[in-house]
Amino acid sequence: MEKRYQVFVSSTFIDLQEARKEVMQALLELDCIPSGMELFPAADEDQWSLIKKVIDDSDYYIVILAGRYGSIGPEGYSYTEMEYRYATEVGKPVIGFVYKDPGQLPANVCEETPEGKAKLNNFRILAQQKMCRFWESPSDLGSQVSRSLVQLIKSKPAIGWVRANLVPNESAAKEILKLHHRIEELEQEIKLAKTQEPEGAAELEKGSDEFEINYTFRGINTYNLINNEYTSSVLFTWDDIFFTLSPLMINEAGDYTLVPPLNSMIEVFSQDYFKGDKRFEGLRLAQFNINTDDYHTIIIQLRALGLIAQSDKARSVKDSGTYWKLTPYGDTVMTRLRAKKKQRNEGLSQKS
Repeated sequence: MEKRYQVFVSSTFIDLQEARKEVMQALLELDCIPSGMELFPAADEDQWSLIKKVIDDSDYYIVILAGRYGSIGPEGYSYTEMEYRYATEVGKPVIGFVYKDPGQLPANVCEETPEGKAKLNNFRILAQQKMCRFWESPSDLGSQVSRSLVQLIKSKPAIGWVRANLVPNESAAKEILKLHHRIEELEQEIKLAKTQEPEGAAELEKGSDEFEINYTFRGINTYNLINNEYTSSVLFTWDDIFFTLSPLMINEAGDYTLVPPLNSMIEVFSQDYFKGDKRFEGLRLAQFNINTDDYHTIIIQLRALGLIAQSDKARSVKDSGTYWKLTPYGDTVMTRLRAKKKQRNEGLSQKS
């Protein structure tokens, strides 16, 4: 959206009319809105409130100093210095343009009294404490203003002004505000989804609760003369199950990827559990397979707990498989379960 910046130009008036014309021309060529003494050339206490209001509404502030200090206001400063001090007080970006060699100026445009000269000199010193440039002629001043203001706008972008027809109307503004609030609500919901289980999950089995998994396996002898199928069951906690499956779903995983690790988990348990069982002497236990219904129950339970969700990634028409991925909350739970915690060392240990 195209912006125009309002620039307050402060200076004494009669002695700097030509200089101010150059400055105004330079500002207009930069598509800026000049404001200043032309609006209220006879400054007094009644107009001081108006002057401050115009400075408040301006984006940038320029002060031009030459040979005159200006008429004195109620605070003992000239109105020009009062404007400068107010602009710096309210934090406006300011640039001072100080005449390079005031001793070369004609006497009729310079302060006549020692007091006026001292006040002007103090003001020159004050203006040089901020961004400041020196000028020698009205045309030089105009070019100095153009270059300096472009740099200031880049380094300290201001609010600026835009055409009214480019600003959203009241109805559009209300709709934008409504959408903004909705975005904030959704962002908060996403944030909570990463750390909190979904509503209703408190009533479901989870964590250290145990789930009975039914499975089949085969007992095979060395010569394959015996190949019998057996059934059994095992209790695993939901944390054990999710601990095993969750890393596979960091991106996504299909059923064909998730079933084998469950079978392996069952096999590791069973090989140890049935060790020494006389029923299986001389037999090799193999081909462990989780009950299909129990596998489906596991998937449904993890979905209900808000740990996994069905992947919505686009696939080819030929791919009819179902794929699962971790939810933000599931990723948080997985990290809590699998991240290695730092061990406390009670004393020095030595590896052998």
